[in-house]
Amino acid sequence: MFSRSATINYVVFLLCSLTFLEHGLFLQRVSSLGINYGQVGDNLPPPDKVLQLLGSLHINKTRIYDTNPKVLTSFANSNIELFATVENQMLPSLVDPQQALQWVTSRIKPYFPATKIGGIAVGNELYTDDDSSLIGYLVPAMMSIHAALVQTGLDKYIQVSTPNSLSVLQESYPPSAGCFRPQVAGVMTQLLSFLHSTKSTFWINAYPYFAYKDSPTKIPLDYVLFNPNPGMVDPYTKYHYDNMLYAQVDAVIFAMARLGFKDIEVGVSETGWPSKGDGDEVGATVANAAVYNKNLLKRQLQGEGTPLRKNMRLDVYLFALFNEDLKPGPTSERNYGLFQPDETMAYNVGLLSSSSQTSTSTTNSIVSLTSSASTDIKRGKQGLIYFKCVYLLAIHMLIRRLY
Repeated sequence: MFSRSATINYVVFLLCSLTFLEHGLFLQRVSSLGINYGQVGDNLPPPDKVLQLLGSLHINKTRIYDTNPKVLTSFANSNIELFATVENQMLPSLVDPQQALQWVTSRIKPYFPATKIGGIAVGNELYTDDDSSLIGYLVPAMMSIHAALVQTGLDKYIQVSTPNSLSVLQESYPPSAGCFRPQVAGVMTQLLSFLHSTKSTFWINAYPYFAYKDSPTKIPLDYVLFNPNPGMVDPYTKYHYDNMLYAQVDAVIFAMARLGFKDIEVGVSETGWPSKGDGDEVGATVANAAVYNKNLLKRQLQGEGTPLRKNMRLDVYLFALFNEDLKPGPTSERNYGLFQPDETMAYNVGLLSSSSQTSTSTTNSIVSLTSSASTDIKRGKQGLIYFKCVYLLAIHMLIRRLY
C-alpha cells in the first residue's frame, strides 16, 4: 500500500510528465521549420516589420544571405534564430585567419547574444554546373571562421557550414546510388571531415521543381508535390519514397557514406516552388506552389524523417519569405515568395499572420496553419486526450487504493 505522501508525489510526477509531453510535441512541430529571408528587392518591408510578420506566423528560424546590420539589430531580443551568411566573393580573403577574425569581431560579435545567431553559412552553392572557381577556398575559409569563433568564445553557440546545390551529386537516383561528382570529391572529403569534427550539419538546397521542369513527362507531378502517389522503391534498400525531396536528401546521405561519413546530419537549407514562370518553365503556377509548400508544412508538423533516417527529424528552410523583384534570371526567380512585398499572401499555404490584411477573395480561402493540417493536428490532440484519460484513471485508482 502506498503512503499518502508517496501518492501525492507520484500524482505530481504524472501531471508534470503530461505537461512536458504536450508542450514537447508542440516544440517539436515548430523547431524544424525555418524560412529564407532574401532581400534582393527595392520594395520589401523594413526588418522590424519582417520580424513582426515572422512572429505572427510562429516561425522562429530564418536565414539571411549576408550580415545586414539593420536585420541583425532589428532582430535583437526576439525569439527568432538567424542563420547568417558570408557572401561568396568574400571567401578568398577570409582564408586568412586574421581577416576571418576581423569579420567575426565586426559582423557577428557586436550583435550576439542579443540577436540569436545560431549559424554561419560560408558561401552559398559554391559548386554549380556553371561555376566552381571559388570552391577551393571553401574549407580553408570555414576553418578560419570557426577558429575565429573559438577565439572569441562563440563556437559553442554558432555552427559553421555551407549550403550546397544538388549539382555536387554525380548520381541521385535511386537514392542508394547517391555519390559526389569526381571533381568535388576531394573538397567534399575535407568539408565532411570539418563538419564531423565540429558536429555541424551538411546543408543542401533541394528543389524537386527543377527536376520536374526538366522532365515533366517522366516525373509524376504528384510525386514532387507530396500528393498521394505510388511513389518509388529503391531496388537496393527496398525503402519506399512517396516524394522526391526525401529521395534527394537520402541520396546525399548515401554519397557522404561512400566517403566514409555516416553520422553527419543533413538539413535542407532551401526548398520551394515558384508561383510564376516563363513559357518554358513548366509547372511554375500558383496552384502547384501552394500545394508543394502546404504539403511540406504538413510533413514538418509531423516531425518526419526520411526513409533512411526515420527517427531523425529533417530540418527545412522554406524558400522564400517574399517575392524579390530585383533577382536576375528567369521569371520564376522573382516568384518563390510566400508573401508579396506588401505582406499580403502570394497564395495560401495555411500560414496566416494574425495581423495580415488580405482581399475578400483571398480571405475566403485562407486557413490557419493548424487548420491546413487539421487532420494531423486532430490526431495529435486525440492522442493527448487519450493519454490524459489514462493518466487521470491511474491517479484515480491510486487514490482509491490509498483510501
